[in-house]
Amino acid sequence: MRILIVEDDAVLGAAVRDQVAADGHSVDWVMRLDLATEALAVAAFDLILLDLMLPDGRGIPFLKTLRARRVATPVIILTALDQVSDRIDGLNAGADDYLVKPFDLAELTARIGSVARRYAGNPNPVISLGELTIDLAAREMRRAGKAVALTAREWALFELLLSRPGQIFPKRDLEDRLYSFDDEIGSNTLEVHISRLRKKLGASVIETERGLGYRLVRP
Repeated sequence: MRILIVEDDAVLGAAVRDQVAADGHSVDWVMRLDLATEALAVAAFDLILLDLMLPDGRGIPFLKTLRARRVATPVIILTALDQVSDRIDGLNAGADDYLVKPFDLAELTARIGSVARRYAGNPNPVISLGELTIDLAAREMRRAGKAVALTAREWALFELLLSRPGQIFPKRDLEDRLYSFDDEIGSNTLEVHISRLRKKLGASVIETERGLGYRLVRP
C-alpha cells in the first residue's frame, strides 16, 4: 500500500516510516496538515496515519473535512490523547482505528493489516488461490504445500493485485500505489517485480492485458 504519515514528532515519525517501509509499503511523511492536504491532492493513498496535534491545527477537524468531501481513505489515528472521550471523538469523526502513544511498532503493523483487509472486503487473513495458501497477517505463503519467500516489495505488489482479483490495474496506477514521491523508478522496475512473482507463484497467476495492465486471476 501507499501510506501517508502525518506526524510532527521527528523521532516517532522516523520510526513509523521505517517500520512501514520495512513491511513493504511505500511511505510519504509530512509534519503539517497543509502538506498532508497537498499530498492527498496529487497522489492516491491507501491509508493515512494521522496524529491529532499538529503545528498548524488538530487532526479531528482535518479528518472531518476529508469525510465531508467523501474521501474514503482509511485513517488510523496515532496520538498521545488517551481519554475515552478522545477515542470516541476520533472514531466518530471517521477514523478506522485509534492507537495511543507510546505503542509497539509490531502492533501498528498488525493494525494496518487489519484495516487493509477490512477495506478489501476480506477480513479473513488466510485465503486460498489455486495451489496457493496465503496468510496475510503472518505474511506467509505456500505453493502446493511448500513455503514461498517474497520480498517486501513483492508482497506489497501481490497484496495490491489480490485486493481486487480479476480487475485490471494499469501500470501507472500500480506504480503510484507502490512507490513514494522520493522513490526512483526505472522504466521496467514494475515488470521486473511482476516477472519475479510469476516465477515464484506460477506463470498463470498474474495475467497481462496488453496495453491495459495486469490482473490477478480470480480465486
